[in-house]
Amino acid sequence: MIGGWIDRLGAIWVEGQITQLSRRPGAGVVFLTLRDPSYDISIGVTCYRQVFDAVADVVSEGARVVVHAKPEWYAPRGQLSLRAVEIKPVGIGELLARLEQLKRGLAAEGLFALDRKKPLPFLPQLIGLVCGRASAAERDVLENARRRWPAVRFEVRNVPVQGVKAVPQVIQAVRELDAHEDVDVIVVARGGGSVEDLLPFSDEQLVRAVAACRTPVVSAIGHEPDTPLLDLVADLRASTPTDAAKKVVPDVGEELERVRQLRDRALRTVRGLLEREERGLAQALSRPVMEHPQRMVEVREDELDALLARGRRVFGHLLDRAESELAHTRARVRALSPAATLERGYAVLQRADGAVVRAEADVAEGEELRARVAEGEFTVRRA
Repeated sequence: MIGGWIDRLGAIWVEGQITQLSRRPGAGVVFLTLRDPSYDISIGVTCYRQVFDAVADVVSEGARVVVHAKPEWYAPRGQLSLRAVEIKPVGIGELLARLEQLKRGLAAEGLFALDRKKPLPFLPQLIGLVCGRASAAERDVLENARRRWPAVRFEVRNVPVQGVKAVPQVIQAVRELDAHEDVDVIVVARGGGSVEDLLPFSDEQLVRAVAACRTPVVSAIGHEPDTPLLDLVADLRASTPTDAAKKVVPDVGEELERVRQLRDRALRTVRGLLEREERGLAQALSRPVMEHPQRMVEVREDELDALLARGRRVFGHLLDRAESELAHTRARVRALSPAATLERGYAVLQRADGAVVRAEADVAEGEELRARVAEGEFTVRRA
């Protein structure tokens, strides 16, 4: 029933990488195994010899191809395969066009934005390194980093860096190092190669895995002209594995020289500050007020004596003027006082009720009156 259903399916186009190729001499059929470079998926492909011979000069194991094939079901083994009627190699131009399209799509999502890139630590204690086993890239990174900072430590993950198994294993290694609490930065390194060799580092799944890392990632793939998509999503791009070691680890000699320069600069600054303050203090001490501080007191003492004398003079003048005014006022009062009149021999007559006698008619005959004179008073009676 499965075979009958599959037979009704039409032909399809399938893209993949050839991992196995069997061309037996004299056989009329060629057997291929196609694998998805990004996923652990493969499928068997058969084709007539003349179909494969048309591309035999440009197609071999490891090549990326597109086949036009019809699904087939082999009932004795319960196996699904493809019967190819046409095979086309994927050219460099087409690969670059697809990469450019993928690049635009990922850029539109913001995966390459500068504001999402994380800064590298100044001195990482543990560096995660993803590279090929016993590769020149591994040797360049380790040797140059340890030459710059001997105490640096590495957590190395050796994985395939090309071929069908490269992408999933690189992704797994990156995720393991990202989950490691002590890893401060991750370096993905590979030496130079052709465009096809570097394709795993432009894979969409790998790019997204690096973008999701919480740990800063440094891309050191190929040489200066090589620009896989991993370079764009990484937090820092290094032109070569050796350049990655220089950018990730500071040089102990350079740092010691920088510390010495900063120390000398700080010393010069402190000395300059002290010299400036000493000059200011010397200038302050050279002023007369500092050389003869008692002079200021003497000047103030003279000013105080002058003010006191002036105050006494002013106060004396005020008292004299007040005394003179008081004498004048007292003289006027005495001149207007009845007592002064009495002293000239006059007397004031008052009746018994104290009223002053002003007219003769005010006094009756025989009425006693009190006469006030300058030196006292006495009683008189009208005759």
